Amino acid sequence: MKQPIYGVMAEFESPTALVTATRAAVAKGYKKMDAYTPFPIEELSDALHLHRNKLPLMVLIGGIIGGMLGFALQYFVTVMYYPINIGGRPLLSWPAYIIITFELTILFAALTAVFGLFALCGLPMPYHPTFNVPRFEFASRNRFFLCIESTDPLFDRAKTCEFLETLEPREVSEVAH
Repeated sequence: MKQPIYGVMAEFESPTALVTATRAAVAKGYKKMDAYTPFPIEELSDALHLHRNKLPLMVLIGGIIGGMLGFALQYFVTVMYYPINIGGRPLLSWPAYIIITFELTILFAALTAVFGLFALCGLPMPYHPTFNVPRFEFASRNRFFLCIESTDPLFDRAKTCEFLETLEPREVSEVAH
């Protein structure tokens, strides 16, 4: 019995070949895959269906929570704990609360953006199994890689390798854990 692997990776010479291979893999039914390129390719994100981004919603929720917390903090301090009537104003003088409410909204939204991005990207990640492929060092220079992960429901080691070979890659490699 063979050792479990992370997936199977194919190396391509051009971005066009990678995008074509990615579309073919999606058409075949593969869902758990990733592509590695030395520069961004817009068609590749379309082919991989990477348009479901949760970060804007997380930032919105973080900002709303920060604004509500800033307003609530000032409300409880000035109305509940230390109710001092100065100059005949009402205890709940909300125009005075706007600055702190705004600042905490921005603070919480920014912190949610930073930590949400780290969480969604899986960072920090000092090691990834694709680093075990010897030719993967060219991914940052001039090669394009498509990796189909072993967690994909359609993944079968032999059939996936055969499928990737039909896409005319430069090389097909197994990615060890």
